Amino acid sequence: MDQNEALALLKPHLKQERYDHTVRVMETALELANRYGVDEKKAELAAIFHDYAKYRPLEEMKKWITSTYLPKDLLHYHHELWHGPVGALLVEKEIGITDVEILDSIHYHTTGRTHMTQLDKVIFLADYIEPGRKFPGIDEVREAAQVSLDYGCWMATKNTIGFLMSKNQPIYPDTFYAYNALTKAKNNKHEGK
Repeated sequence: MDQNEALALLKPHLKQERYDHTVRVMETALELANRYGVDEKKAELAAIFHDYAKYRPLEEMKKWITSTYLPKDLLHYHHELWHGPVGALLVEKEIGITDVEILDSIHYHTTGRTHMTQLDKVIFLADYIEPGRKFPGIDEVREAAQVSLDYGCWMATKNTIGFLMSKNQPIYPDTFYAYNALTKAKNNKHEGK
């Protein structure tokens, strides 16, 4: 599936503002994939479809979570987290993409996870740092992304956890697992292990 075909399949599912965000995420993902030797075609498709389920009705997403293999604990966290896992499931069902790496990177693009693949990191980070994003700390994460994929993801998870804690919001366990794994990798690299 080429870029134009994928974007045409996606467009009816998103508001214009979210579609524009998706194009920026795709461009950022392609830059990161090229910089860090990640499969650009997979990065392109994962980026294009990362928000596929963003505007699905909450009741529909809830139904997919309760009636499929998706983790039921998602229901105990903010519904903003639902569109990644539900999107991965629907991209497979409705678009026909079956590549597990692509589907996983869509699934975990908001939370991260332990043992993130390079593709997971590219999509997670591209979504976080795309040029349309503006919030405190974003420029530091953009700079980190130029140095190391791991360092950029570590900073993004650290900022996300800090932000959620400042708002007294619960934090999905996968985000802690991602932070811990990235911190361990960063510390081991720093210590020369």
